Amino acid sequence: MARVVLSQADMTRALTRISHEILESNRGADDLVILGVPTRGVFLAQRIGAIIQRIEPDAPKALVGALDATMYRDDLSRNLTRTPRPTQIPAGGVDGKTVVLVDDVLYSGRTIRAALDALSDIGRPRIVRLAVLVDRGHRELPIRADFVGKNLPTSTDERINVRLAELDEVEEVSIETRSGEARSSADTRSADAAPSARPADASNTSDTAGGTR
Repeated sequence: MARVVLSQADMTRALTRISHEILESNRGADDLVILGVPTRGVFLAQRIGAIIQRIEPDAPKALVGALDATMYRDDLSRNLTRTPRPTQIPAGGVDGKTVVLVDDVLYSGRTIRAALDALSDIGRPRIVRLAVLVDRGHRELPIRADFVGKNLPTSTDERINVRLAELDEVEEVSIETRSGEARSSADTRSADAAPSARPADASNTSDTAGGTR
C-alpha cells in the first residue's frame, strides 16, 4: 500500500523554496537556464521557471527548456527505454550560462550522468546545478543535488511515485514497497544494467551537478 509523503501543498512549498534557493545561489535570474529531464522533470522545470518569473519580473522569458538524455544512457543495449523526447534549449543557448537541471527523483545518478553528457554536446555552461523534488539515496555515481525538495531515505525494496496534475490528474509523492515478484524482476534488471565501462567524463562543462567533475 502506498504512503503519501508529499501532498500537493507540500510539493508547491518545496518548489517555491527551490526557486528561491536557485535565485539566491545565482544572485538573480541573469544568465539562468532551467532544463527539465523528461518526463516529469520537464513539468517541474516549467513550474520552477514560472515561480522565478513571479519573484523576478525582469527574468528572461525564454528561461525553461528540456534536455532528453535517453541516447546517452549506459544501459541502452541491456534495457528497454522510453522513446526519446525532444530537447528544447532556450534561444540564448547554454554557453556561459548557469544551467539548472531538474528531475523528479534522484536515485542512482545514472540519468543525471547521461544528462551531463547530453548537455556537453550542446554547449559549455559556466556552471551546472541539479534540482530534484525527491532525493531517495542509493547513489551509484558521485553525483549529488544542489537543491532538494525532500530527502527521503528509502530501501531498495521501495518505490517512489511522483504524480503530477499534468500527467496523472493528481498531485502527490508516495512511497510503496514492491511485491516479491516485482522486486525479483527489478533486481534482475539492475544486475543486467551494470555498466561495462566507467561513466563518461563530463568535463566539457565547467562544473557538474554537486561539484563532481
